[in-house]
Amino acid sequence: MYRLFMLLPFIFLLITPLHSYASPLSEDPLINDLRKGGYILYVRHGEATLGEDQQDLSLTDCSTQRNLSARGMDQAKKYGEAIRKLHIPVNFPVESSPLCRTVQTAEAAFGKPNVTVNEFWMNIYELSKNINTEDAQNIIQAFKNEVERITPNTSNRVIIAHSFPQGMGLGDIPYMGTVILKPLGNHMGYEIVKRLTLEDVLRLAEMQ
Repeated sequence: MYRLFMLLPFIFLLITPLHSYASPLSEDPLINDLRKGGYILYVRHGEATLGEDQQDLSLTDCSTQRNLSARGMDQAKKYGEAIRKLHIPVNFPVESSPLCRTVQTAEAAFGKPNVTVNEFWMNIYELSKNINTEDAQNIIQAFKNEVERITPNTSNRVIIAHSFPQGMGLGDIPYMGTVILKPLGNHMGYEIVKRLTLEDVLRLAEMQ
């Protein structure tokens, strides 16, 4: 009888499906693909303070702009933690639009030394203004040209920027929402692989 009790734990291990012990972090096909690299993570900045950017907005003066709120700062920190926990390789430096709230988001998520400002992404912000159709189309075409370029296969390009107007480009993106893009090469465009909210990312990382 004693020998039977000693054998029971081993019998249990043999008849229990192995997948029941696997971590969800390693089971999601999307995360596995991202770990291989070659994608773009286009991320909207975290929640900003109420109000509007001033008409005479200065890129060097954050007091003329809407900045990251306390909640937005927390969102950004959690996002960066989730990316690290999921072991998604990032091609540093991370790119940020020059507006303060995007820089603050990028630095909170990935660390100040790992962020570079790319003024090109200010163009997406300009789409939210009252610009003519031709200018808007030129910006969308420039965006397509920028993100269709093949990225290194060992890591992923991360861009912290702005939402698009509804029905244009990548469309409306919630705070800290991520649009995962697969570049198809010059003059080939890009594929929208998946849209993730911050809550989706945190769930995948088992942080909520």
